[in-house]
Amino acid sequence: MSQATDSYSAQDIQVLEGLEAVRKRPGMYIGSTGPTGLHHLVYEVVDNAVDEAMAGHCTQIEVEILPDGGCEVRDNGRGIPVGKHHQYEDLTAAEVVLTVLHAGGKFGGEGYKVSGGLHGVGVSVVNALSSQVEVEIDRDGKRHFMSFKDGGAPDQKLSIIGDAPNETTGTTVRFWPDKEIFKEGIEFRAATLIERFQMMAFLNKGLEIKFLDSRKDTGVKEKTFCYDGGIMDFVQHVNTSKEALFQDVGYFEEEDEEQEVEIAFQWNTGFNTDGIHSFANGIATSEGGMHEQGFRTALTRVINQYARDKNHLREKDDSLQGEDIREGLTAIISVRLREPQFEGQTKSKLGNVSIRSLVEKATGQHIKDWLEEHPAEAKRIAQKAVEAARARIAARTARDATRRKSALDGAGLPGKLTDCSSQEPRESELYIVEGNSAGGSAKDARDPRTMAILPIRGKILNVERSRIDKMLNNTEVQALIAAIGGGFGEDFDIEKIRYHKIILLADADVDGSHIRTLLLTFLYRQMKELFFEGCVYIAQPPLYSTEVNKTKIYLKDDYAKEKFLEENPKHKSDFGRLKGLGEMDADELWETTMNPATRTLLQVTVEQASLADDVVSKLMGEDVESRKNFIQTNAKDVRFLDI
Repeated sequence: MSQATDSYSAQDIQVLEGLEAVRKRPGMYIGSTGPTGLHHLVYEVVDNAVDEAMAGHCTQIEVEILPDGGCEVRDNGRGIPVGKHHQYEDLTAAEVVLTVLHAGGKFGGEGYKVSGGLHGVGVSVVNALSSQVEVEIDRDGKRHFMSFKDGGAPDQKLSIIGDAPNETTGTTVRFWPDKEIFKEGIEFRAATLIERFQMMAFLNKGLEIKFLDSRKDTGVKEKTFCYDGGIMDFVQHVNTSKEALFQDVGYFEEEDEEQEVEIAFQWNTGFNTDGIHSFANGIATSEGGMHEQGFRTALTRVINQYARDKNHLREKDDSLQGEDIREGLTAIISVRLREPQFEGQTKSKLGNVSIRSLVEKATGQHIKDWLEEHPAEAKRIAQKAVEAARARIAARTARDATRRKSALDGAGLPGKLTDCSSQEPRESELYIVEGNSAGGSAKDARDPRTMAILPIRGKILNVERSRIDKMLNNTEVQALIAAIGGGFGEDFDIEKIRYHKIILLADADVDGSHIRTLLLTFLYRQMKELFFEGCVYIAQPPLYSTEVNKTKIYLKDDYAKEKFLEENPKHKSDFGRLKGLGEMDADELWETTMNPATRTLLQVTVEQASLADDVVSKLMGEDVESRKNFIQTNAKDVRFLDI
């Protein structure tokens, strides 16, 4: 099904609607005008090149951050068609692609059989949100050029400027984001782009993606990704900081006339049951969908049958549950379809029923064969699943205890929780506070109508290294589960949570950072939907204070202090380092950290679940070297918290 397509001409460029209101409502098209939306501009251009690769016409993509902060994306695909467009007589197809929303070779015609694209809005949105755009197209032996300025206004119409070197083909897009749109800044973060490009390379076997950073005083200058093993290499990468249960990565693929699937898998000795990462046409489906459903169903059935056939399970034993079998499993599911049906504009869940049938059938047959061909590995998988089942059964009592009383009517809530009076989750906030003394200050400082306070004593259990039975015996974990109210793990239901803001409030020091990381690990592993729905925040207690014209000014961290001194070079007052949360009085804590009118909350989001899995494993797992390397690489970007 993934054979190359030959037709890609002006006739294949279909128009759905004109480019309107993008600059007025940019968030509708790229999600936000903050750092996330800024980087989406790059992804939108790169996705076009990746679509060329999926169609069999591109082997190399190069992304360069230019010295002046602009971005250039080059590919060796076919080049955007340059002929006159059949619906716009005065425009070429290339000009239509850059100036008309939802115009491209993916809305009919035979230009592409499968395609991705983050929001499906096309490179025209990049044009609309940039102060300048330049496009070079090598096609038909000639090099063509056109440019735009001020949000898509034509600057130079498409024209031939010379011969294409060595008869090459391809497209180069250079753009400079508009400062008027991206008011938080137009500085690209290299680490964010590199993570995304690495994932794209994993999902497109053999595709070379090269990243260059030509700005001064930046970290990584050049990085190239190309994986001949594709998603098998992806699994090994995710498991780098974990101890593999066996050496080889399993792999299989299957296809029919309309769709195809490839799956790679490997178990590790860890206890995480949420290591399945799925993609459709190169798009991360963080909420899963039909392809994941088919894989889970078949995997549970086949492993159960194997465990019984080999006497790892006795006839009287209960069957293994899906969570038992998935404990320690890392799996990458990549499917490609002609007409993917995504739920929501961000394409986070795949709805095609047909792909479930293909994945379930392929998984059932290939996993069965793999187990028979790898008896030693199969035995370890079965034994690990049986041990997980025993732990699950042992934890059942503790699990039932968390459900016994309804949290919604106030019964069964942890004794140390100081709840808010509001019964409306949308306006209610839960502050998880480090230490009882800080909890006391927060309790006195809060707005009792909407703010609840839950003090946590010391450093909670590291759930990355603990099975569910041990986790549920931990007092602090029990308090968190009961207070939040949505359950945990497989049974977590975000519709039942009692607060739509879960705010972590810890000291601005090393111990506070460790406590935040432990809490984030617990929430990510047991209540991941909180991150997808934007419910998790980190409070920002200031580290310094100073006076300006007899008015006290609070500064969050060293970065904020340096920026303040740059803007106020003649400032003469001393900087006081603030005491811990427990030593702040209620008025100071309210003024600096909790007052909704003046506070700064850092929202913690998950762009790519597979990348977040890797980060959490490195930070909280057993591999010290991986943790050290990650911290050294990312320390300078600590203010960009986005797992």
